[in-house]
Amino acid sequence: MSDLKRTGLYDLHVELGGKMVPFAGYDMPVQYPMGVLGEHLHTRERAGLFDVSHMGQILLTPKSGDVKDAMLALEGLVPVSLVALAEGRQRYGIFTNDAGGISDDLMIANRSDHLFLVVNAACKDADEAHLRAHLSDVCEITAVTDRALLALQGPLAEDALATIAPDVRAMKFMDVLTVETDFGELWISRSGYSGEDGFEVSVPNASAVDFARALLAIDGVAPIGLGARDSLRLEAGLCLYGSDLDDTTSPVEGNIAWAIQKVRRAGGDRAGGFPGADRILSELENGPARLRVGLLPEGRAPMRAGTQVFAQAAGGEAIGTVTSGAFGPSIGAPLSMGYVATDHSATGTALWGEVRGKRLPVTIADMPFRPSTYKR
Repeated sequence: MSDLKRTGLYDLHVELGGKMVPFAGYDMPVQYPMGVLGEHLHTRERAGLFDVSHMGQILLTPKSGDVKDAMLALEGLVPVSLVALAEGRQRYGIFTNDAGGISDDLMIANRSDHLFLVVNAACKDADEAHLRAHLSDVCEITAVTDRALLALQGPLAEDALATIAPDVRAMKFMDVLTVETDFGELWISRSGYSGEDGFEVSVPNASAVDFARALLAIDGVAPIGLGARDSLRLEAGLCLYGSDLDDTTSPVEGNIAWAIQKVRRAGGDRAGGFPGADRILSELENGPARLRVGLLPEGRAPMRAGTQVFAQAAGGEAIGTVTSGAFGPSIGAPLSMGYVATDHSATGTALWGEVRGKRLPVTIADMPFRPSTYKR
């Protein structure tokens, strides 16, 4: 008997021909009969529906009734400015640890009288415990267990979702909206993990399958598995926690320092005050020893995670490591990301990756590898 958990859409995945695999403790579809390549291109050209119900949904409700109190309290755990986050808006955040590493990355939405957090599946229990340990005096902390989470991504996503919730047409990238529908109350954000315009939708468990079926009945919407989700996010230059970010990696090394607003940096009105601030603020000022970069291998063979990167074609010590790699269907070439010594991190730098004992050319490239199409 498998001890893997199942989302509420498991039977639908099987019905649709999903190939199920273990992922973050869940039995999840890696692909459908269309195949990873077809699913990737379909999402880029039309619209893809992803089950992301394995991820954690958490509510932080301030005991005072003032959402600013929840924002200030959460700022003690993340190097992000939340006080400036307007109602109806969402922001990317990072949980840091005392050593300045990343314990998870997450999305934080201001829903008027509370904050709504979406955290990674493998980290959600630890994240909830972390929040309870530090914020219980200020906030009621609620792990949402009665809702599914779906992502609808691609150029037809707005038209498709607007058949159910017309108000989504007015949303911009990183807006959040609560709307009553035939499928119950939907919590919608205009965001995603593909580099495409699209939405993530929290829907009551009781109506999640019907909601998914209604979207899949729309011409141009197809189910998409984890395989295409990975290649889509790689082309978009987006990190996967546990692969490209981990508890030893700082946000500065991870090249996500853009998420740390000026007010939380040295000299800012609310500088520091988060775990690992000494290391992170120092790296912001002085630069890190290594940096996450985009990598474009020559030829057709991807350089996968674990590939060591060198500054020369023979000899010498490794100066970096690939953390994610795949073939990019939209760019028609392999692509990777990884960490290299900062003095080798400039765009256009020629390096070598060691694949099966042979060093092959690879070039530092800007990310995203393909321009994103968010609705600004």
